[in-house]
Amino acid sequence: MRLHDGMGAARGDKTPRSAWRWFPWAIAGCMLVVMVVNFGMVYAALHTFPGQAGSDGFDLSNHYDTVIERVQQQAALGWTLEARADAEGRPVLALTDKTGAPLTGARVDGTAERPLGAERTTHVAFQEQAPGRYVGDAKLGLPGQWDLSLVADAGGHQVVTTRRIIVR
Repeated sequence: MRLHDGMGAARGDKTPRSAWRWFPWAIAGCMLVVMVVNFGMVYAALHTFPGQAGSDGFDLSNHYDTVIERVQQQAALGWTLEARADAEGRPVLALTDKTGAPLTGARVDGTAERPLGAERTTHVAFQEQAPGRYVGDAKLGLPGQWDLSLVADAGGHQVVTTRRIIVR
């Protein structure tokens, strides 16, 4: 066994240094990256929050039994409502009954609202263009996601639902 007394250094012998000496710096660097990302997310959240929080959840919870009863009645109807946007940006609905047959003669009304960004709400009335196919009277001007809050009435029954569509 050789003692390192400095004599080897004078002759040019170098002890190989371990790569583990960088381990504390790697940990510190990773933590710094995490902190920078977190601060960026906090900044973005605080500067894009519209400042409004709805009370719908609290109001619904106060009448939860009524909400469950209405959902069960709607489920018993067996209606299916599919939504999409056409090439012009108008919402289009396909409404079928429990047997899968087109539901004709329904009155469908609703609103379209952007889920993100600046608040933009558009009232939409739907007209039946073909059996079970209802087309909205309003063009949703901006591309992106829209939430449709819909009320469909037919044969003395009513279905209230929400669908998300994407306007391209």
